[in-house]
Parts: sequence; C-alpha cells; structure tokens
Amino acid sequence: MSTSSHRRSIAALLAATLFSFGVCAAAAAEDAVVIPPPAIDEVAGSGTETAIFAGGCFWGVQGVFQHVKGVESAVSGYAGGNAKTAQYETVSTGSTGHAESVQVKFDPKQVTYGKLLQIFFSVAHNPTQLNFQGPDQGTQYRSALFVSDPQQRKVALSYISQLDKAHVFAQPIVTKVSDAAGFYPAEAYHQDFLTLNPTYPYIVYNDLPKIENLKSLFPADYRSQPVLVKAKG
Repeated sequence: MSTSSHRRSIAALLAATLFSFGVCAAAAAEDAVVIPPPAIDEVAGSGTETAIFAGGCFWGVQGVFQHVKGVESAVSGYAGGNAKTAQYETVSTGSTGHAESVQVKFDPKQVTYGKLLQIFFSVAHNPTQLNFQGPDQGTQYRSALFVSDPQQRKVALSYISQLDKAHVFAQPIVTKVSDAAGFYPAEAYHQDFLTLNPTYPYIVYNDLPKIENLKSLFPADYRSQPVLVKAKG
C-alpha cells in the first residue's frame, strides 16, 4: 500500500468512527468560506473552454464541479508532470511533480471562469493549505491552477490578489498559477468516485459536505444531477 493510500485508509477509519457519532458532516462543513466574486472576470466567448484545478484529492473537486451548471465535463487526472509517471501509485509518492487535478470543460456563456474560481476557493478546497488538504499530505495535493490562456491567468492572479488584500482567509492563499502543459486522465476507478461511492467514509467526511455547501452558497449555479465521465464514455 502506498503512503497516500495508507493515509486515506486511516482517514477513512477515523471518518467512520466520527460518522457513528453523527459529527463528521458538521466538522467538514466548517471548511466552507463565503467569498466575494472576482472583480475581474473573463469576457465570455463562443464554444467550450477548458480549465484545470488542483485542490487536494480529486474525488471531491471533481464531484463539486460535476454539480455546477454550465460544466460539460469534469475529469479527474494528473497535471504538472509528464506522461510517463502519470499513474496513481507513482504520483502518490509525491516525486513526479504532478498534482491530483480536475480538467473542467465548460460553456462560458453559462458559467464564467471567474465563477468557477469562486466556487473552487469557497467550497472545493482550502487554498491556504500548503502541499496538503485535510488528511492528505504531499505536493501531489497542492493547490494549483493550470491556465489555458492569458485571459485565465489574468483572472486567476487578479482574484488571488483581491482575496488576499481583503483578508478573506485567515492565512495567505498559496495557490500557484501555471500554464497548462499536459493533463493525463486518472484511472477509471477514480472517475465519478464521489457519485458512485456516497457512503464511502472518506467521501462522507471530506467531500459530501462540499456538495451541500455548493448547493447552499451557490444555489443559482447548482444542479442536482451531476455530469458524469462514465455516462459520456
């Protein structure tokens, strides 16, 4: 078992224990932060856009974006490294340069990149945690944005600066912005993991509260039926 898998097993056992006492969802739900929308957003063009988000374990990040209106697909995978080492067990060593990521394809006329960033920073993960998210430790769980074009870069950097200057979070945002230089879909068993495994302790404790927070904080952007990778395959 890899170090990452071992940690997730421990986290799952802990979550199961907490769940038996009815406290797990409440504990995880505290992670949501109400934040303002970006002051600078993209100019919506025609056609589908692509953006890549890294914010800890890709199960929860994928699950959140799959429930956002205007998102056409959300695929779990690896970004920041090369194709030869883009496999889960290798990435989990933290030595490949990859981050567990989610490639989001979206209709900018329905949801802007700025709105996706607002959701990402608010409910999908904690952008102040350096090289970890919750129980998961390592550079593969870092907070990162892999941008597709100069417009995305401008919006992302401006928004991070805006949130830091407003002291929205208690600590500075550590999210790194880099050019997208390759995305490698994760193994099939990782795709749609949240939807297919809603009673899995890790999901119950760490990720289902994110979906509830999305529904609560962004009701106009929430859709009850997620767009699934396997449904498209």
